[in-house]
Amino acid sequence: MSNPLVELKGAGQSVWYDNIQRGLLMSGELQRLISADGVRGLTSNPAIFEKAISGSEEYAGTLEDLARSGKSAQEIYEAIAIEDIQWAADLLRPVYEESGGEDGYVSLEVSPRLAQDTQATIEEALRLASQVGRKNLMIKVPGTAAGVPAVEHLIGEGVNVNITLLFARENYEQVAAAYIAGLEKLAARGGEVGSVASVASFFISRIDTLVDQKIEECLGEVDTASERLALRSLQGKVAVANAKMAYASYKEACASERWQKLAAAGARPQRLLWASTSAKNPAYRDVLYVEELIGPDTVNTMPQATLEAFRDHGEIRSALEENIEEARDVMAGLEELGLAMKEITDQLQADAVRLFVEPFDQLLAAIETQRQAVPKRA
Repeated sequence: MSNPLVELKGAGQSVWYDNIQRGLLMSGELQRLISADGVRGLTSNPAIFEKAISGSEEYAGTLEDLARSGKSAQEIYEAIAIEDIQWAADLLRPVYEESGGEDGYVSLEVSPRLAQDTQATIEEALRLASQVGRKNLMIKVPGTAAGVPAVEHLIGEGVNVNITLLFARENYEQVAAAYIAGLEKLAARGGEVGSVASVASFFISRIDTLVDQKIEECLGEVDTASERLALRSLQGKVAVANAKMAYASYKEACASERWQKLAAAGARPQRLLWASTSAKNPAYRDVLYVEELIGPDTVNTMPQATLEAFRDHGEIRSALEENIEEARDVMAGLEELGLAMKEITDQLQADAVRLFVEPFDQLLAAIETQRQAVPKRA
């Protein structure tokens, strides 16, 4: 029986899994996903770790041992996260080797509290990369105004980087430029540009969630049937159209003279990674944000429900470069109807940073509570 997840590779797309927890590693489930479902990478974030550590007893013994040794809540979190990331990286190392370093990566995010601090982001990213000590680690850095220069610096240092929280095409273009500039710095100091990999994580479903909400608000304010029809025609369409425009920017970057020179020296393209690909609106097909974004040199990182749904009934077609003019029309129509995409994407990025800071703070508070309850070693 065919498996659509496995078949995605033939269309040029890699499946990564947006999840991590110790049970996934201990039970052999991650190994099964790699072997049977063609999973070729893994992503994590503060919200995922908060759910894993606070929502299970799997870490109780480790947490208690670390607390007895006198470690702080932050140190306990990092020790637990690093151990899980190392374990997952070792399981994915054969994929990394087989793919020549294209896939097989595990992502670990810098503290979301540092999203507006370039230097602190750089320092934490270098520290975490050193502590994990795996070639197939990607450090996740938010694509904020402070994060973009951090990306350039880290790539220049030879660190694999997953740039996250991208919503706007223009923001993605900044990140792509930072990757190229970082590789040029790496080359200038004699580094091997082919030794570095990067993905740009472009968020999908949250765009439609917010745009659809704003459309509903506008529907109550317009006077004509034609305006209402125009607004409704955009519902559920903007996220995919926005992603297609970002992919067009990716192809333009790959065609540039600067990139071609780096590619000739062995540099890897910075692939677009589709994140937040679960369909939040039950009225939409549950695999909408997988099926409509299949194309060469891309990654889709799927949460468990989306991965299982696509395995069950996903359909493969190279949709990413279909109907490009229609995608342009969707984006233009949004602006014509008074919905400014820049305001939408700025709000989404700010909200996304906050939505990672909150569970991170909750996690540290929960660890601190457990830490205080454990008697310290004499």
